[in-house]
Amino acid sequence: MNTDALQLVIETVESEADDLGYEHLRRVDADTPLFGGEGGVDSLSLVRLVAALERATERRFGKRVVLADDRAMSMRSSPFRSVGSLAALVSDRMGATDA
Repeated sequence: MNTDALQLVIETVESEADDLGYEHLRRVDADTPLFGGEGGVDSLSLVRLVAALERATERRFGKRVVLADDRAMSMRSSPFRSVGSLAALVSDRMGATDA
């Protein structure tokens, strides 16, 4: 996973935490759960977070990415389960390699 992508996801999640109403997302790392299971966000909050991340990716890297599409939804292991897995998806969609 690209470290720039991970940093972007961390910054985006932490900046959206208050608006989403999830106190525990104010300080996150790659292992922080996002969706599914205990401690995850609800589906509407996930949609808002993904949209914010798509905008942030375009602003920071000048690349437009779509994170919630058929490919992502059909993955065996959800790319939305943690900060790290979401960063890996961002990195993949930007065509980045491990940095």
